Amino acid sequence: MQKIARRALVASGVALLCFTAQAWAQEPMRVRGTVEAMDGAMYVVKTRSGDTVKVALTDKPLFVAMAKVSMADIKPGMFVGTTALPQADGSLRAVEVHIFPEAMRGTGEGHRPWDLEPNSTMTNANVEAAVSGVNGQTLTMKYKGGEKTVAVTPQTVVVTYAPGDKAEVKPGTKIFLSAAEKKPDGTLQTARITYGKDGLTPPM
Repeated sequence: MQKIARRALVASGVALLCFTAQAWAQEPMRVRGTVEAMDGAMYVVKTRSGDTVKVALTDKPLFVAMAKVSMADIKPGMFVGTTALPQADGSLRAVEVHIFPEAMRGTGEGHRPWDLEPNSTMTNANVEAAVSGVNGQTLTMKYKGGEKTVAVTPQTVVVTYAPGDKAEVKPGTKIFLSAAEKKPDGTLQTARITYGKDGLTPPM
């Protein structure tokens, strides 16, 4: 039953992501920060830029936890995402790798610019190979229309998604909002909060 509930929760998350992508296609905002307090039903969040914003939830919000795992958990055939930085030799170095649950296979498939750091990229794709070598590990990832190989270092953060709990999102919790809508009064509204478990900062 727990597995079924987990799959249902993840599937509902995908549906919400699709809905918010359509409803907020004009100007979705990504927000990274730390919950500082609650103001009524709103979260007071200090963003990584140092600004403070108030975040309200939609009627049926989704809470998704990110938990730390290791490269040993990544197997060929899995669908993963990675934020990477270009290196001087043209290669890509993974800042983070996140493992998607099977129900989220295909989410955001492809390679695109990302805003975690200057010049960073995001690649969501199937793992073709995970290889260990003298200089570390590499992931070869294939998506529709292309393929990327990224270097994974000891500093690369590897995480996976897990069903979340609203009660775990409290002052001190690190969060990531993938699609927040800015309201006329300056507050934000979101249908999904992704947060780090056990003090983890969502590395996306």
